[in-house]
Amino acid sequence: MELQIQDLVTSIRKEGIEAANAEAESIIAEAKKKADSLVAGAKAEAQQFKDAAEKEIAILKESAAVSAEQAKRDAVLAFKTEIQGEFEKILSADIRKELSGEGLGKLIRAAVAGENVADYAAEVSEVTDTLKAELADEIKKGLEIRPTKNVAQGFRLATKDGSGYFDCSDDGIMEMLMPYFRNLDFQ
Repeated sequence: MELQIQDLVTSIRKEGIEAANAEAESIIAEAKKKADSLVAGAKAEAQQFKDAAEKEIAILKESAAVSAEQAKRDAVLAFKTEIQGEFEKILSADIRKELSGEGLGKLIRAAVAGENVADYAAEVSEVTDTLKAELADEIKKGLEIRPTKNVAQGFRLATKDGSGYFDCSDDGIMEMLMPYFRNLDFQ
């Protein structure tokens, strides 16, 4: 009987160990399943964060590129405006210099060349002896030289009958030339 009890105890122990092993395997399998599920969830969440970060980086890059392009355009426009301003100053100074003294007489002579000078009057800011000497031949042929407040520098060549005039004042010449400088294309 003792042998039977020993066999029974051994059998119970064996069954208990097998049951415990089976339950341990079941617990381990369930734990592995949960761990795999957690790892998969973490990987999916990490991928979402990565995708969101990459999307945000792409948006920031595109925004930076657009901002850089706008800054380039603004710089080019500012440069163009500055250059045009400098051209205007230089051109204005050169025109004023050329529209005085001996140069003024040469310009008036060139303007009436090939015309009947008796039909015209040159309106200037001031009639000087230098100007009269420079235009002596034209004055003998009937060109009238008269002072006017409408011309600060240069001259206006007006028809004596009042039908029209050609503005060669500093402002008139600047007005004629500046469109060529304003349309410069800097790229």
